[in-house]
Amino acid sequence: MIVAQETFTSRDSVIDGVDVDAVAATVAGCAVVAALDSGPFGAVATYLPGRKVAGVAVGHGRVTVQVRARWGVPAPDLAALITVALAPLTGHCPVDVVIADVDDPPATPPDSEAAGAGSPRPDPGLPVA
Repeated sequence: MIVAQETFTSRDSVIDGVDVDAVAATVAGCAVVAALDSGPFGAVATYLPGRKVAGVAVGHGRVTVQVRARWGVPAPDLAALITVALAPLTGHCPVDVVIADVDDPPATPPDSEAAGAGSPRPDPGLPVA
């Protein structure tokens, strides 16, 4: 039995003049982006022949990218960096950047001197009891 393997060209990923694969690769390559994110129900995605590009949607004259940001990056900086990186690919289309999630902060070793020997640090997000 011979199984034919489908081949896709870069033309298959162009929607409204925007190459979805190039947009996804550029956004994923940004140092401030941890990953593309399509959301809980895959709402931000592009469906192409035989596959889905998560986190990128093109339509109605706009490009939407949804990402998980790296910890410590201010949202306006993240949006500006992505918008500038995509400018050569999106032309006149506005770019909407959605931050779906943020990475956890990096693990830091416990500072026994500041917290006192053997006593855990209180969670700064919780009220003191």
